[in-house]
Amino acid sequence: MSSEPYGDLERTTDSGIEIRPLYTAADLDGWDADAKLGRPGEPPYTRGVHPDMYRGKPWTMRQYAGFGDASATNERFRFLLEAGQTGLSCAFDLPTQMGYDSDHPRAEGEVGRVGVAIDTIDDMRVLLAELPLDQVTTSMTINATAAVLLLLYQLVAEEQGVAPDRIRGTVQNDILKEYVARGTYVHPPRASMRLVTDLFAYCRSNLPAWNTISVSGYHIREAGSTAVQELAFTLADGIAYLDAAVEAGLSVDDVAPRMSFFFNGHSNLFEEVAKFRAARRMWARIVTGRFGASDQRSAQLRFHTQTGGSTLTAQQPDNNVVRVTVQALAAVLGGTQSLHTNGFDEAFGLPTERAARLALRTQQVIAHESGVADTVDPLAGSYFVEALTDEVEACAEEYIRRIDILGGAVAAIESGYLQDEVERSAYIAARGVDSGDRVVVGVNRYEGGDTSSAELLPADPDLERQQVERVQAVRSTRDGAAVTAALTDLGAAARGTANVLDPMKIALRAGATLGEVTDVLRAEWGTHEPGG
Repeated sequence: MSSEPYGDLERTTDSGIEIRPLYTAADLDGWDADAKLGRPGEPPYTRGVHPDMYRGKPWTMRQYAGFGDASATNERFRFLLEAGQTGLSCAFDLPTQMGYDSDHPRAEGEVGRVGVAIDTIDDMRVLLAELPLDQVTTSMTINATAAVLLLLYQLVAEEQGVAPDRIRGTVQNDILKEYVARGTYVHPPRASMRLVTDLFAYCRSNLPAWNTISVSGYHIREAGSTAVQELAFTLADGIAYLDAAVEAGLSVDDVAPRMSFFFNGHSNLFEEVAKFRAARRMWARIVTGRFGASDQRSAQLRFHTQTGGSTLTAQQPDNNVVRVTVQALAAVLGGTQSLHTNGFDEAFGLPTERAARLALRTQQVIAHESGVADTVDPLAGSYFVEALTDEVEACAEEYIRRIDILGGAVAAIESGYLQDEVERSAYIAARGVDSGDRVVVGVNRYEGGDTSSAELLPADPDLERQQVERVQAVRSTRDGAAVTAALTDLGAAARGTANVLDPMKIALRAGATLGEVTDVLRAEWGTHEPGG
């Protein structure tokens, strides 16, 4: 069939995959629906990990929140739950992410800025006050200090009377992507992997319903990767975590069922849908073929999606509402298990209550008014979607092959390969925006119209001083000898092979601060320097 009626302008996805002007049955010649699709809830899980998907219940609406001190974030959590949110998601400030207390010199000016400041168990008590921890799941976006925040959460939940097997949620705990994309690491990669696998083992014995890692492509995409790179590098990191778990004496079927993934949602709707569907199929093949998993849950890739923060524009900020809607729709059509939709004002700062409510309402409209949740995998069998899913998968597989040749994700990070690939893609994308080849509405095309800035969430100028006073008050009133003894035991565990989370929990219960715990590990394991 001639393509002339459809024009001859070349079109590609954001990953550079060529999009043909028309897709027909010929594009799926020899395509085996049973092998490629199967049924929902069955291998290879292309169509979803649950037989009825959203017909049974909608995805978890988990809006990301966290700013200022614990009291302010607790107030935002309650606001979102009252507005119909079905799960909690917490952001932490940079000092907390990097293992510094709020009174550390390196924390100055950053306390409570991009998330909530948590220094001690007292802060966690305030953060979680009067929240139904036995009814909601909580996701914590924390990596280098993930073990500390998880243990603080467990301690407070137990104080509230929640049994360990009822404590449910996810801790990100994905340190590898920090070296690739974000930079909030503390220790060198291989020492950090020890902390990750100790957390795996601790949760297996103590928190059986907790998801021990959320392998994150989100931040890799935010740093400038393509959709294909996001998929490939995320799964390669997942492989590295399973390799480390097996090396630490854990079985794949002990670890993989408690793993989850975290993907970005961008605006090229069909490439995003293809990415999510390909991810499930690839992970099922990796876990069963490469690792020999026998538990069906091990092969089920479950994931959270957040709409793309890097796609939000300060110019014509109302346009961001449309971007977020398209991105959220792609995640739902792709079968996400939970979803965060960004506020339209986040190009300026943390979302206001109005923006956060509108972002949640966007999910609710998609869930209850659009009809996309009425049937499972509604795009299945589309000539275009199935062909694109196959192409995304093939391109991602080629990247994983290259990473395997380099020795796996840890070695690829140590050599700088993953970082270089992301930087190259970011440069190409930025050049495309500058030249106008990549259209961004309101930025390099259709610039006319409203350019007013959004309302900003006010910052409390006294917050940092008050947080510093709180952490210093804890140090002055606790049992110093008990803290010192517990931190000494933590150092001994770090030097040896014992699980570091056991003495860490004792230290935190006694009043040790996040910074003090991290300093013990810094002394034993060292710190990582970029390029080092």
